[in-house]
Amino acid sequence: MENVTVIDHPLVQHKLSLLRNKETDTFTFRLLLREVSLLLGYEVTRDLELELNTIETPLAEMQAPFLAGKKLALISILRAGNGLVDGLLDLIPSARVGHVGLYRDPDTLVAVEYYFKVPSDLSDRPVIVADPMLATANTAIAAVDRMKDANASKIKMVCLLSCPEGVEAFTTAHPDVHVYTAAIDERLNDHGYIIPGIGDAGDRLYGTK
Repeated sequence: MENVTVIDHPLVQHKLSLLRNKETDTFTFRLLLREVSLLLGYEVTRDLELELNTIETPLAEMQAPFLAGKKLALISILRAGNGLVDGLLDLIPSARVGHVGLYRDPDTLVAVEYYFKVPSDLSDRPVIVADPMLATANTAIAAVDRMKDANASKIKMVCLLSCPEGVEAFTTAHPDVHVYTAAIDERLNDHGYIIPGIGDAGDRLYGTK
């Protein structure tokens, strides 16, 4: 899949296996998701632009690379996206953070928006949209639609798990947005859940199952 990167680092895959285990408790799940998102962040931010600035080390003056341009924006698709954004903030603590409240109607599986608050000037910022699950992809597509409405042009999508149906739907709707995921699972079930998956990421993250 041309526009999809599966991050198969051994540490990512090991932690993902622990996340999948139904015996993993809420505290451990939350910690693991944060750790995995930090690891995913290394790959997602690989192509951030750099610029050279003059500094002095204890021994000499040098031209040192620093991140260029405006700070990037992390966009959480509520509520489970917060679990990924927390880890990404460990890696990029100066990032701006936005939130898009979307839920999937249980009957139609269509995304319904209830909240929207994002940083200004998205046209000048790299934007990373975060949601643990790319299942039907309806919420991810709607969130990226809203980013584009806010003039964002440099957008990436990061998720813990995806499936062929979700990847196809998302990349068809947004062929210009690269997807980063730890795994592409087998399929969706009749209720729109990824199989074998990890269950409901939000419920497992916040202990509301």
